[in-house]
Amino acid sequence: MKKEKRIEAVLFDLDGVLINSFESWYQAFNDMLRAYRKEEMSREEFTDKCWGPDLKHNLAELNLDEEAGKYCITEQLKLTALIELFPGVKEVLNRIREAYKLKIGLVTNTPKKNVHRILEHFHLFGYFDVIVTGDDVKNGKPDAEMVIEACEKLKTKPENVILVGDTESDFMAGKSAGCTVIGVRSKSAGDMHIENLHGLFAVLDK
Repeated sequence: MKKEKRIEAVLFDLDGVLINSFESWYQAFNDMLRAYRKEEMSREEFTDKCWGPDLKHNLAELNLDEEAGKYCITEQLKLTALIELFPGVKEVLNRIREAYKLKIGLVTNTPKKNVHRILEHFHLFGYFDVIVTGDDVKNGKPDAEMVIEACEKLKTKPENVILVGDTESDFMAGKSAGCTVIGVRSKSAGDMHIENLHGLFAVLDK
């Protein structure tokens, strides 16, 4: 008889899962492309090519250097007003901790100073037991490094962790690490899919 997994923690991606930051990154990225005399991207092209992988990967694909990346990061910091917190995020995070007694982590390719600005803006810092950003690891998602690091800091094994993401990079990182992967607002690869974060409760109740 197959042993049921004991869930001890839930890891969340940030962009596209807890916040809608697409427009801020899209505008910042095109600001960078213009500044470095590259052709601008449509929203569709940006979604297909750049939404999910880390900035380092996207820069390499365009033959741009670290300075261009810093420019993009700085521009996105100016666009916090364009970012929206998805409905019910704080309620969901609270309930996961209080009712289910689970640890909560954040694993995001977004650079640290941008993450801190966003978490401060939405008063989210106190909801996470661990935060791993793109600056904290050598390789961002789809590599499993940040997922594994978050699990180590939470003192739990990946097989006892749920990762909630919205892109192929999240799913690849989570599966490589050994987590159960849940896709939110996404039909990409994952063990299961939910329409919004409240759908997590049905999964946790099983």
